[in-house]
Amino acid sequence: MAGAEGSAPFQAHEAAAEAFRSVHGGPPAGVWSAPGRVNLVGEHTDYNDGFVLPFALPHRLAAAASPRDDQTLTVATLGSDGRIQQAAPLRIADLRPGAIDGWAAYPAGVAWVLRDQGITGGADVVLAGDVPTGAGLSSSHALECAVSLALLGLAGQELDQAGSPTRPEIARWVQRAENDFVGAPTGLLDQTASLCCTESHVLFLDVRSGESEQVPFDTAAFDLRILVIDTRTKHSHADGGYGERRRGTARAADLLGIKALRDVPFDALDTTLGRLPDELAPLVRHVVTENQRVLDVVGLLRAGRLPEIGPFLDASHVSMRDDYRISTPELDTAVDAARSAGALGARMTGGGFGGSAIALVSAAAVPEVEAAVTAAYEREGWRVPRTFVAIPSAGASRDS
Repeated sequence: MAGAEGSAPFQAHEAAAEAFRSVHGGPPAGVWSAPGRVNLVGEHTDYNDGFVLPFALPHRLAAAASPRDDQTLTVATLGSDGRIQQAAPLRIADLRPGAIDGWAAYPAGVAWVLRDQGITGGADVVLAGDVPTGAGLSSSHALECAVSLALLGLAGQELDQAGSPTRPEIARWVQRAENDFVGAPTGLLDQTASLCCTESHVLFLDVRSGESEQVPFDTAAFDLRILVIDTRTKHSHADGGYGERRRGTARAADLLGIKALRDVPFDALDTTLGRLPDELAPLVRHVVTENQRVLDVVGLLRAGRLPEIGPFLDASHVSMRDDYRISTPELDTAVDAARSAGALGARMTGGGFGGSAIALVSAAAVPEVEAAVTAAYEREGWRVPRTFVAIPSAGASRDS
């Protein structure tokens, strides 16, 4: 779901409200939105009880909604072609995992989870947004978070109000919708980032404890930019590779007799790997070293040494490419071209098997890096990637 491109900046909440009027003949009761995210470093550590470091994008997915009195959920979405697609009406009492396919499963999963929290009223929901889909930038979680806020808001439980669910609680509900209803074995990174990030910061999250810290990340103050390179190769958490890696790390933890790979000390990594089968050792090496990279990057950012984080981004990509084996030729080409053109560091971001890469680039070098990546893709005969500068932005909110 993305808004049509034009001269005026796309505003997800305005597009959703307008689409709602088109579908239902009147204004919505409210509009709620949630952003996509970029993970600066800390990949595949969330479901291993580890550390992550995401920030929210300015790109958002908005849900315009009004209540119904028949316990029915209707959902429509505004496509990038300007057309509105409507799903068949859903009886909230009848929702069950596996019964709904396609994009409608995401809002349906949210309604299914909230049903267990006593939220059973129906709603008309119309979605619009500009978070690139299939790009590993968490468009599905932005959708689920926005729908969660809409259904809660219609029930009188507005975000951040006394007596309402907290943002971390909603993140766990969204994770359950994704895991148990949609069938995608995601961790907690994406939902938490979409709900909890703040402008000009990265979110340092300890997934095990739930403790978090907003760490300053003002790239402009250092004349730097984070360039996102959307390879336009499809990425999906529901595909088998992601689940296979997750099962592998869980098996390794079982063999080591620990709760999660978070419990492997960095300084004991070599001896720990010697206790594991050859096929599991690289997965463990990635998770343990990636957790340490998050801690190292956070330390640099706290000390105001943002320009020095580039080598940790580079090392993260090598680890995901060689140990976790979730990169692709398109991602590797984007990363290599960005580095060759002067990026201070670059890595794939997200779950892998497609999606996007990020590069830490001086502001003046952004056009050169973009041109180098485009030229590398053209030499391979691939579709030209989409690039944009990512600005750390605010998390989910009610917009009207």
